[in-house]
Amino acid sequence: MDDLFKKLIAHSKEYGFIFPSSEIYDGLSAVYDYGQNGVELKNNIKKYWWDSMVLLHENIVGIDSAIFMHPDIWEASGHVGAFKDPLIDNKNSKKRYRADDLIEDYIEKLEAKIEKEISKAAKKFGDQFEEQKFRETNPRILANQKKIDKINERFVKAINNNDLVEIRQIIIDCEIADPVSGSREWTDVRQFNLMFDTKLGSVNEEANSIYLRPETAQGIFVNFLNVQKSGRMRIPFGIAQIGKVFRNEIVARQFIFRMREFEQMEMQFFIKPGEELKWFDYWKDKRMKWYKALVSDTSKLRFHDHDKLAHYANAATDIEFKYPIGFKEVEGIHSRTDFDLSQHQKFSGKKLQFYDPDTKESYTPYVVETSIGLDRMFLLILSNAYSEEKAPNAEGKLEDRVVLKIPAILAPVKLAVLPLVRKDGLPEKAHQIMDELKYEFNCQYEEKDSIGRRYRRQDAIGTPYCITVDHQTSMDDTVTIRYRDSMKQDRIPVSKVREIISEKVSYRNILKEIS
Repeated sequence: MDDLFKKLIAHSKEYGFIFPSSEIYDGLSAVYDYGQNGVELKNNIKKYWWDSMVLLHENIVGIDSAIFMHPDIWEASGHVGAFKDPLIDNKNSKKRYRADDLIEDYIEKLEAKIEKEISKAAKKFGDQFEEQKFRETNPRILANQKKIDKINERFVKAINNNDLVEIRQIIIDCEIADPVSGSREWTDVRQFNLMFDTKLGSVNEEANSIYLRPETAQGIFVNFLNVQKSGRMRIPFGIAQIGKVFRNEIVARQFIFRMREFEQMEMQFFIKPGEELKWFDYWKDKRMKWYKALVSDTSKLRFHDHDKLAHYANAATDIEFKYPIGFKEVEGIHSRTDFDLSQHQKFSGKKLQFYDPDTKESYTPYVVETSIGLDRMFLLILSNAYSEEKAPNAEGKLEDRVVLKIPAILAPVKLAVLPLVRKDGLPEKAHQIMDELKYEFNCQYEEKDSIGRRYRRQDAIGTPYCITVDHQTSMDDTVTIRYRDSMKQDRIPVSKVREIISEKVSYRNILKEIS
């Protein structure tokens, strides 16, 4: 799996998806630039998320709040005092880690042992296998589950009590070693604030200290009344936002999975107190459908309920995807109660309540949040799409084919228009077709190299359809359409190309599927 991850990183750079930022100056740690194909894929993911929220729900609207915000906002939200991670160093390797990540990775290894036992038994017993009974009776599973439960109990208690000594002791007791050196010599655990601060003003001595926002949610909360009144919104309603956020991560690694500058797609859904768990379940179901419309192998998706709840939450779960680095969070769904609006009401002195004209009462709404990391979603799409296959070349011999099986609606390039040869008027006809299609689809024209090589390049960037203009086109005004995943080819009239591609790359079908 590590080898696959390295191939994915190399492929992303070679084919214009992701570049190390400032690379000609030797780069900048955990900061990346999106290339010509990457930015197209990223924008398509944004559109799919935005339309699924704003178009499909009459009671959800969008905003775009500023990155710079009044510093008191972060006092109210708890970020100044509590937005910290437990940091630990290995004395021998000098490597730095998040202590909670080390413990969670250890628990994941124990869970993997359990799954391995179940998988072996399922193969052995076939249709007669009863997983639940096996979990309850197998001694190795019971022993590992007992370890997991004990570690979780200690870990949750230590985190809730901010007991850094106990967090280190868990690492010692579990004999957790440095993944790099294998050493078990650890420093004490200490807290590390994740917010970037800067100065706002023309003269540094007179400037005010402010923060780069570590999440987009607070921009929604402080605009709650503006949106509610100007849009005449009634509870329940939601506010969606996509935007950049910044976190000074202790250990930013694993490619674009954990970065210091990234994007979030968040929706805060405002509801009547007492109805939060109903809406929490509603959004769990809605969000999972959103992913399953893109990921055919649903075993790669799962919910992971939180043992430790944030101070503002009364229910929380993550949607996790099985990346090449294992199951990792891509989206969080949280029932945030009325914490955020109540805190901003307290710190600002402004009333942030909703007046219900039906019941004649005012109340502070509760909130259910869905928060997805756009960059993690990007990595999910790439990881799920990357495939190495054997495919026949022009001579019929099998050769390696690397293909990105990106869903057509998200593919950076929807259609490649390829003249078979660079003569006999075929390039001119291909350009004519391209000129008709470029107003609706991101198309590429390519004439260099053999048609087989050009197909392979389009496969590598995930182009779902290739139109080949050949000598028959000159006779009957038909072209060949090639399908990326099956490599099947059909003959179609030029007049039908736009209609066929439009149907296949339309968001309409997938939005109807999830609505």
